[in-house]
Amino acid sequence: MTVLLGATELQRVVTPQDMLRALRQGFVSALGTRTAPQRVRQSLPASAGSIAVLLPGLLPGIPAYTVKVNAKFPGADPAISGIVCLHDLKTGELLALLDSAFVTAWRTGLSAALATDLLSPAGARTVGIVGAGAQADMTLRGLTRLRTVERVVIHDVDGGRAHRAAESWRRAGLACQVVGTAQEVARTCDSVVTATWSRRPLLHLPDVRPGSHITSLGADEPGKAELDARLLRHARVIVDDLDLAMTSGALGTAGLGREDATAVLGRIIDGTVPARTDAGQVTVYTPVGLPWQDLALSWAAYQAALRDGVGVDFRFPARPGDEVGA
Repeated sequence: MTVLLGATELQRVVTPQDMLRALRQGFVSALGTRTAPQRVRQSLPASAGSIAVLLPGLLPGIPAYTVKVNAKFPGADPAISGIVCLHDLKTGELLALLDSAFVTAWRTGLSAALATDLLSPAGARTVGIVGAGAQADMTLRGLTRLRTVERVVIHDVDGGRAHRAAESWRRAGLACQVVGTAQEVARTCDSVVTATWSRRPLLHLPDVRPGSHITSLGADEPGKAELDARLLRHARVIVDDLDLAMTSGALGTAGLGREDATAVLGRIIDGTVPARTDAGQVTVYTPVGLPWQDLALSWAAYQAALRDGVGVDFRFPARPGDEVGA
């Protein structure tokens, strides 16, 4: 039987702590694979969105693979719509269908939380948010499980969304301030998360405090940019995948090379590359997003759903006697 896991079911079976653990292990496990991550993009002719097909999600130690079809619509809420298919690695059996908006927000946000915690200054307790959508929200939720966060400074081009996010985080016990520009966020905070649809740099080197960290989530497709080339060249840049950073990520868009990245995040997590070598360094984490992250989260959610009896079972593919109305 195949298990259908929508956002409601996933909310019941996943926790940030469990998913952070699965992703942390995944970053290290992925270092041992030679399977290159693939991202295939196709524009949608009748919309302002784009469709990204990620295939396949593979990871040593997990006996399954994922295929994700994602459509992105910047003006919609949620902005991502699609499905993640979880298959048995040996037989190809479809084990589960999962809501891709949920999976993508959680795996992107929690991966970003891991990086933000590792790369931010040890004493940074004020976090800046530029782009107060689902991914920034998930990053902050994960980050509060990893370090003490006392205050959030928020900017969004949609002022109403910024204030709604601030009110939500105040209810969680955080002091919040809404400001008018991305530059005000960066000048106020030693730890900044940008999660926007921008196609022009929002932050430049003079905007950034010495010793600060920026997690830039928006530069995940060709042409999208949140940080300018001078800032990236100056900073200690960590990526999730070197090849994709050049073809789809911030480095390639800015006209920079592989040599402008210090390491992949897995090397920071396993301790083979230090997060910082100087207290005054500016660090940047700029991921593209990897298919194995969908697998790590989907597999953990599927196992939890089986354990707790959560999800809708249905038979796929159909067998004789499964006809509609039978």
